[in-house]
Amino acid sequence: MRNEQLADILRPKSFDDIVGQEHLFGERGVVRRMVDSGRVTNMIFFGPPGTGKTTAATVIAEASGMYFRRLNATSASLSDVKQILSETANVFGAGGVLLYLDETQYFNRKQQQSLLEYIEDGRVTLIASTTENPHFYVYNALISRSSLFEFRPVRPDAIAKALKRALEYLNSTNGTAKTSENDVLLHIGKIAGGDVRHSINLLENAYFAADDKITAEDVDSFNAGIGNYGDDTHFDLLSALQKSIRGSDPDATAFYLARLLSLGELLPTCRRLKIIASEDIGLAYPQAAAIVGECCAAAIESGLPEAKIPLANAAIFLATCPKSNSAYLAVNAADADIAKGLGGQIPTSLQSPLFRGYKYPHDYKNHWVAQNYLPPDLCGKKYYEPGENKVEQAAKAYWDAVKGGKG
Repeated sequence: MRNEQLADILRPKSFDDIVGQEHLFGERGVVRRMVDSGRVTNMIFFGPPGTGKTTAATVIAEASGMYFRRLNATSASLSDVKQILSETANVFGAGGVLLYLDETQYFNRKQQQSLLEYIEDGRVTLIASTTENPHFYVYNALISRSSLFEFRPVRPDAIAKALKRALEYLNSTNGTAKTSENDVLLHIGKIAGGDVRHSINLLENAYFAADDKITAEDVDSFNAGIGNYGDDTHFDLLSALQKSIRGSDPDATAFYLARLLSLGELLPTCRRLKIIASEDIGLAYPQAAAIVGECCAAAIESGLPEAKIPLANAAIFLATCPKSNSAYLAVNAADADIAKGLGGQIPTSLQSPLFRGYKYPHDYKNHWVAQNYLPPDLCGKKYYEPGENKVEQAAKAYWDAVKGGKG
């Protein structure tokens, strides 16, 4: 029995066979033109699963003629990276190694840094891919040495072309003549949410369950019933989770957390929970950020499905915490003044190494002394207003007493 995935068997061998991503691989696609001219630079591919990132890397590798190696960051270790880097010294890697690093977001800073020396001197050309925003998960030094390319969900009509090829292959391999209406192929593309790999898997399952003609009912019997999960749903669910926590509704919080985790959205959920701890709970419960950070670290270390346990604690904890966005509003207000061109001159007493006229607060009673810290044109400006919660009001009462009403 064949165990290899049909999507892997039918993986495109050239840019012409890639469906979708015309802005990258179409006749005037930027990556295609670059590779055709003989230029292969460091690249970071980002976008949803099943949109062609691995396929593109394989096609580029074939066109470049370079020694091609591939790692998946979910399972690779630093020793695996070092092993590949050592190969740059052998006869196969003499012309440089093209390394494809899949799921880059799972590599930590040290693992990513280990590549820098080899990228800078040309021994390694890196193509990294991630389903996350690279600015959150890829080391800045790698980003600055690479070109970023976005992969978008593939349109149903483009997916239908890949499905027709898949159906032809299935018929040829199994000696059948099964058919499917174009509307059914478009239906598969829609419910797969722009994921070509998932679309082909649905078609293959429906093919073996169908009689002579594959119908929408055959397809739907293998669909999980979650519906289209494209970019909009991704962000809508994260937004719904945050709004439920902000609204202190633990029941809705539990629901949207479960929805996200059922879709495998572990890293985006962790990132959003950590942001919520600072944006919506903030100074009302300052320890929230540390608590949620520990829960998220445990979740990432454990992986799904066990990750659901610490994340449930984090999400319900945040939903039931007191709320404050006072610090966030303070910085936004300061940003508004900066955008107006205000505050350009830093007080001389704060300038290093001058410190002329600076008073060292620790030399004074209660570690405080009246002096101006804001730029001259913003002197006396108030950005922070304490929230109406126990923690911030306690801090306000303390400083009102210390400053004698001058705070």
